Amino acid sequence: MKIIVPMAGMGKRMRPHTLTVPKPLIPIAGKPIVHRLVEDIAKVCGEPVEEVAFIIGRSFGSEVEKDLVKIAESVGAKGTICYQDEALGTAHAILCAQSALEGHVVVAFADTLFKADFILDSSVDGTIWVQSVEDPKPFGVVKLDDKGQITDFVEKPQEFVSDLAIIGIYYFRDGEYLRQELQYLLDNDIKDKGEFQLTNALENMKNKGTQFVPGRVTEWLDCGNKDATVYTNQRYLEFLKERGEELQAKSAKITNSVIIEPVYLGEDVVITNSVVGPHVSVGAGTKISGSVVANSIVQQSATVEHANVAGSMIGSHATISGTPHDLSVGDYNTLRV
Repeated sequence: MKIIVPMAGMGKRMRPHTLTVPKPLIPIAGKPIVHRLVEDIAKVCGEPVEEVAFIIGRSFGSEVEKDLVKIAESVGAKGTICYQDEALGTAHAILCAQSALEGHVVVAFADTLFKADFILDSSVDGTIWVQSVEDPKPFGVVKLDDKGQITDFVEKPQEFVSDLAIIGIYYFRDGEYLRQELQYLLDNDIKDKGEFQLTNALENMKNKGTQFVPGRVTEWLDCGNKDATVYTNQRYLEFLKERGEELQAKSAKITNSVIIEPVYLGEDVVITNSVVGPHVSVGAGTKISGSVVANSIVQQSATVEHANVAGSMIGSHATISGTPHDLSVGDYNTLRV
């Protein structure tokens, strides 16, 4: 099995947090979003993962590339770095990882996490991962026939056709066939809304007899903006607690404080005279004193003092002092009130 992760986008909706780090490397419960995504896909694949190909922008830098290779290695796979130099759509992005488009392939866009109870059936032609949503209008959806196979892909339907939204994770039994269909779009300049779209390739494959089935996840978690990412952190902490995973590093120092689980505490976190939790992730080396912090992500080496913080994201090396709740503060910023 090979996993392809397109993640070259700028993450503008997550600014200021993406000014210093790509959005997929923002931590959820102590690990980058893309790390959580790769781990969770590996768990449901049902076969070993040979390679993880990350499609990034060249500006991401060598340190990010090294981190991504380590993420692949953590699931026993080879890490490959591919570049998308121009944003030309989802089909173009996937094709930037041509060398990985062979054999069994999972394509997973790196702004979503999920909870699933199934093991992938690699014998089918393809699987499109979906979840039922109350309002399907903002999403691409699939229609099914009586046998449970996908008959249509509909982008942002204004009239109800289905409530099964595509979450951005796909399985293909034949990666080379997918590569040929993606290349066909580029060679013939077939675009939708000015870009080369994966859905056009899926439609062509379906019309040629490829049978796609839905893979239904039990929960779909978005990381598209600050509030969604804070909520995803909340749910993920709950998942990890259910699994019985250890969330607090032994080197964390807690003095005269209350920790309301679930809470993730990284290495060398110092908490003094504070109440932290529930649903808080605190990165390595961060210091919290005289504060109340709930439902928030605080990244590495930050300082929070005499503050009441909730529903917030606080970047690495940021300093927060005496501020109101609901913050979105980027790396290296100082905020005092």
